[in-house]
Amino acid sequence: MTDINDRVICDPEIMLGKPVIKGTRIPVYLILDLLAVGKTFIQIVDDYPELTTDDIKAAIEYASYVTKYEEVMVAGD
Repeated sequence: MTDINDRVICDPEIMLGKPVIKGTRIPVYLILDLLAVGKTFIQIVDDYPELTTDDIKAAIEYASYVTKYEEVMVAGD
């Protein structure tokens, strides 16, 4: 497993604090959107040469972690 702490950061000065790949302004959501429409790792790296396949894996792992530990509050009737 990639250490997401080394690759994904949230900084209020970069993309309004949205999670991005460290050293870039490429948000995690963009990588996930590209994967969702069928882009391969190779195609993404070709389009965004500042990314590596490990960065893409870290974005997926970050999304998995966030959704795994997300707490949902349901309003009572």
